[in-house]
Amino acid sequence: MSVDVVEATARLRDWLAAHRRVFVLTGAGCSTGSGIPDYRDADGAWKRRAPITYQSFTGDAAMRTRHWARSVVGWPMVERARPNAAHLAIADAGHAGRIMALVTQNVDGLHQRAGSRDVIDLHGRIGEVVCLQCSRRMPRAALQDELVQLNPGWGDRVAAHAPDGDADLDDDEVAGFRVAPCGDCDGMLKPDVVFFGENVPRERVARAAAALADADAMLVVGSSLMVYSGYRFARAAREAGKPLAILTRGVTRADALATLKIDADCTQVLPGAW
Repeated sequence: MSVDVVEATARLRDWLAAHRRVFVLTGAGCSTGSGIPDYRDADGAWKRRAPITYQSFTGDAAMRTRHWARSVVGWPMVERARPNAAHLAIADAGHAGRIMALVTQNVDGLHQRAGSRDVIDLHGRIGEVVCLQCSRRMPRAALQDELVQLNPGWGDRVAAHAPDGDADLDDDEVAGFRVAPCGDCDGMLKPDVVFFGENVPRERVARAAAALADADAMLVVGSSLMVYSGYRFARAAREAGKPLAILTRGVTRADALATLKIDADCTQVLPGAW
């Protein structure tokens, strides 16, 4: 453990010791240690082109085909991912009563796999699929089997991993890919996650806002907060006079609001901070 990590851990430990009802918000940087890539670099810029939007997915058949083709290759990596030290530290702190609410922007379900309970999945869960016509739901793993059966050979394809179960395939590589419809109504299937251009369900926002109102401090872990769905809570915390600590690599949208900013790897700092 480097001196910087030791110092960062001590700073966060002191901050946490002063705040017993902590609202925790996590982002992609919490899962990179589990092998799931993140979207942005240390300066908050996109590492690759922006993700597909809800409007493109629902309105453009070619974009929808591209999404599912890449997902068939990328999904197994998410399915195999295991919680890292940051997820486990947060779960342990929750069991010990140190966390009053856990909200995540991630869709990988790793907090639940680590043992955290009552997680608010702000952007949904990629492990579920929903039909936009009849609202039927099914596990993503079951859809994977259908897609591989429809597209022989795709189960063995290999490509570089991208965030949220995506994979880097060129458009010409996905030509001819067949998309599975809903088995009940032939409707359009979509990952049960909030796409860019889509609103977070009001119920989730309301649950998180109520939890923040009852907290005495907020801790951000592994998020640049560039997306408003997460930034809104950091801003609300400071408007309410609550201390705001941020533990992540690189800059964030809320750096000017933070009462404590730690630029460090959360998998190295969190285990010794609670």
